[in-house]
Amino acid sequence: MSNEQTEFADFFEASWDPCLRAVVAVVGTPQLAEDQVAEAFARAFASWRKVGRHPAPRAWVVRTALNTGASWWHRRNRELPLADHDVTAPGDPGDGVSAGLLAALQRLPARQREVIALRVFLDLDIETIARQLDIAPATVRVHLSRAVAALRQLVPAKTMEVDQ
Repeated sequence: MSNEQTEFADFFEASWDPCLRAVVAVVGTPQLAEDQVAEAFARAFASWRKVGRHPAPRAWVVRTALNTGASWWHRRNRELPLADHDVTAPGDPGDGVSAGLLAALQRLPARQREVIALRVFLDLDIETIARQLDIAPATVRVHLSRAVAALRQLVPAKTMEVDQ
């Protein structure tokens, strides 16, 4: 295995779980999140020379996964379901996010979910989150503050804990 492949393999092993938890927190469906994260890691591998030099490669993976999901939703909204064949059953949220927290996160606006996912699940600082989402740091702070306030209203303190 080349040095570049070894570097990516180490990154993948260390980053899969935190990236998956972040995407689950945003999209709310573990199966869909896993598909999106797998696609994002495949793209990261294909562009590892660029992604490996990125200031926050985990954030790159999460952003790519979320963009992949947005594209999927745009395509799916143009499709017609075939009877009950396209209906997915709700699964076990698992993946380190409690069901109560996951349900509360889904009630937040999308941008607040993204900010929470990048801050809490990837432990990124405000400036890095701002660069990843292409918004001002002050806007990140506002979204984060509003999201935390909303979550405090929606979820008992014990439910807000994230399994590591």
